[in-house]
Amino acid sequence: MGEGIRRIDLEDWARREQYELYAGLDFPYFGLTVEVDVGPLRRALRNRSLSFTIGLVHVLARAANAVPSFRQRIRGDAVIEHAVVHPAITVLRPGELFSFCTLPYDEDFERFSEHAAERIDRARASKSLYASGADQDDLLFMTALPWISFSGFVHPVPLDPPDSVPRIAWGRFAERDGRLAMPLNVQAHHGLIDGIHVARFYERVEELIGDAGAIL
Repeated sequence: MGEGIRRIDLEDWARREQYELYAGLDFPYFGLTVEVDVGPLRRALRNRSLSFTIGLVHVLARAANAVPSFRQRIRGDAVIEHAVVHPAITVLRPGELFSFCTLPYDEDFERFSEHAAERIDRARASKSLYASGADQDDLLFMTALPWISFSGFVHPVPLDPPDSVPRIAWGRFAERDGRLAMPLNVQAHHGLIDGIHVARFYERVEELIGDAGAIL
């Protein structure tokens, strides 16, 4: 195992039965879509003339890193846990194409924002699908559909072998009942992540958004 990686002892793992059950399925994934109020985050970012996308990605990565199962991955017959995972987003570029762009996670928003902006600019100018981070599993795959709202989302995933990187997607937000409601979707490998873990992720996202003025 490399630095920052812990191998989980499957023999003594409390969720071994759940893992073996879902790891044996042809399609071991489940997904949830929840509306979150991003108003406090948008206001905090606009007050400082900062990118909403970069601010949201930082919040999502920070929330995911706080839930250990979001840092766990399946590697062959082993299960490992990363100390830190990093957001990998899609960046729209000319011609209605996109590039994958990995943004090294840093809990300090100022440092994260500076490096993220540089990488996003490079990805936007790239002529390749893989602007960075094509072959890692210490990632959180993220994508945005700012043109539409949605109530469900299914991500493409490889099945042979199954991929255990969580997928996160968000759509267009709209003012409703005094809130700025935005659909936020999570798709995860059920062998590693259950509904309770996704609920903890959403709870942490809401906490961070509510405290956006202090953490950004």
